[in-house]
Amino acid sequence: MEKFSIEKVKFNSDGLIAAIAQDYKSKDILMIAWMNKEALNKTIKTKKVHYWSRSRNKLWLKGEESGNIQKVKEIYIDCDMDAVLIKVEQIGKAACHTGYRSCFYRKINSKNMNLKICDKKIFDPEKVYKK
Repeated sequence: MEKFSIEKVKFNSDGLIAAIAQDYKSKDILMIAWMNKEALNKTIKTKKVHYWSRSRNKLWLKGEESGNIQKVKEIYIDCDMDAVLIKVEQIGKAACHTGYRSCFYRKINSKNMNLKICDKKIFDPEKVYKK
């Protein structure tokens, strides 16, 4: 059996790896974000998902402001060791900072290129996040 080593992970030139969060029960894809080495290490050690915010340039625990924490159930790494799939228990019902359960709540209509909202908003981000 092969041993996992974070040193084998192929982070990109910015030191990041794509991280996909999937609901471990429903199999719904909740979000995609970025992790650096510290975020991946903290996620493995604490069993709570941490990401790297490119816009804020800082490490963050998913749900630290909203309470919508992601508890780790399983972590998979892809064949090239450059992306992770994290199967999570989504606490708080919503993963997306816009208030939807999943960040993938809009469907593209390929005929007219319209975006259709295919989910309902669970919370109002204005009431949850500090400005």
